[in-house]
Amino acid sequence: MLEKLTWSWQWFVLLAGIVSLYGVFIYRYAKNELIRLQPISFLLGCLLIFLMLGSPFTTLSQVSITLHMIQMSVLFFFVPPLLQLGIPPSLFDGMARWLKRSKLSSMHLSPTTSLSIFAILFLFYHTSIILTFLVSRPVVHTGYLLLLFLLSFGMWKPFASPDPLLRLCACKMKRYAFLSGLAITPACLLFIASGFFEGATNPLALQLLAHLCGPDFMDSFSLLPAPFHTKHDRILAGVLMMVLHKSSLVVTLKLERNISSVFYEKLERDCWKD
Repeated sequence: MLEKLTWSWQWFVLLAGIVSLYGVFIYRYAKNELIRLQPISFLLGCLLIFLMLGSPFTTLSQVSITLHMIQMSVLFFFVPPLLQLGIPPSLFDGMARWLKRSKLSSMHLSPTTSLSIFAILFLFYHTSIILTFLVSRPVVHTGYLLLLFLLSFGMWKPFASPDPLLRLCACKMKRYAFLSGLAITPACLLFIASGFFEGATNPLALQLLAHLCGPDFMDSFSLLPAPFHTKHDRILAGVLMMVLHKSSLVVTLKLERNISSVFYEKLERDCWKD
């Protein structure tokens, strides 16, 4: 088991390339308007991707449902807003113009639609039938998670769009945050309920472990503390998802206000002039 706890150089090279391109585009097109926190936000988003997908945590997340849900929560609730807030408006405008010229613009979904589809697929992912189907088909499983990841960018747009004009005002942000919490809650409650009613002998947990990790990993529960390999695993997973989602909202809103403070001050001055 311990020999499987390795770092992925493929993810390192990929993310290093993305960060390098980000630096080049920033220097050429947006260095005059770059806010100090934006590179930090973008780099932190890339770092979280690497830690969740390219570090030994990836292997550990395949052993415990709780750790797997922590991985998903970080990828869907923290990474998208951090990456979006790290993109300056002028760079985003260039990307938007390129998308309009391509066929990808026809695939654009509204934030509410993205949130609704994400919530439905996220709930389905936590049902025994769907999860059993996915873990036995790695390619489909990866595609399903990739779709959730792409939808998460759309659902975070009202909070973290690179263009401040596309974000919601403060009062509407609170309402959308409440709706976002409601949309995520059913999946969390499903996990908590399954922990109470199915318990530690749930065959799905063993099947998930066998498909994701292989038979040589079946004794790897011993590497984790008790809550991760008892009936409390699912309960803890559901609770942590709710906590992490709420935490991501708080972090995103505070970071958004700090990054866009200059924009809001200018907007307020213009309003007073009018």
